[in-house]
Amino acid sequence: MEAFSDGVLAVAITLLVLNISVPPIRHGGVGHALLAQWPQYLAYTTSFLTIGIIWINHHAAIRRLHRVDHAILTLNLLLLMSVCVLPFTTSLMATYLKRSAGENFAAAIYGGSFLVMGILFLALNRHILVSKSHLLRPQLHDQERRALLRRSLAGLAPYGVATALAVVSPYITLAICTAVAGYYALPITSRTDHRDGSPHAQALP
Repeated sequence: MEAFSDGVLAVAITLLVLNISVPPIRHGGVGHALLAQWPQYLAYTTSFLTIGIIWINHHAAIRRLHRVDHAILTLNLLLLMSVCVLPFTTSLMATYLKRSAGENFAAAIYGGSFLVMGILFLALNRHILVSKSHLLRPQLHDQERRALLRRSLAGLAPYGVATALAVVSPYITLAICTAVAGYYALPITSRTDHRDGSPHAQALP
C-alpha cells in the first residue's frame, strides 16, 4: 500500500509543473512575461508543499501499522483520489486568479480541494488511531493518539476559512493556503519518536 501510494503521490506532484508554461513574449521582454505568471508559481509552490506534507504524514501514519484492513485501503484510495485532483484545481486557480470573472469560484474550488483532502486524511488517521488501534505497532497511549488527531483536526480550520473567504477575494484564499503550506513545511525538531528515532511528522493541514 505504501509503495502504491508513493507512486500516486509522485505522479501528482510531478504533474503540477505542467501548469507552468513558457509565456508568449510581448512588450517588456522575457523577464516581464515570466513575472506576469506569478500566480502559476505561487499556486505551484503551495500545492507542491502540501502534497509533500501529505507524503510525510502518510509515511508516518502507515509506519505505525503492522498490517492493514479493507477499510484502511479504501480510505487510502479516497485520500489519493483527492490528491490527484490538486493539479487540476491548481491550474484552475492560477488561470483565473487575475481575471475579472470566475476567480472567486475557482478559488473556492482550490481551497475546497485542500479541505476535502484534509478531511479524508483525518478520516484515515482516525480509523487507524481509534477504530483499529490494535493494528498499531507499537501501541500508542490514548493521550498520544488524541494528540495526533487534534493536530490533524486543527489543520482543517484554515482551509475551511480559505474556502469560505473565496467569495471575498481569491487572493485571500491563496494567501491562507500558502501560509498553511509554509507553516506545516517547517520541521519539528523538538520532539523525536523514541521508538524508531525519527522526527514526528507535522500534522496534515
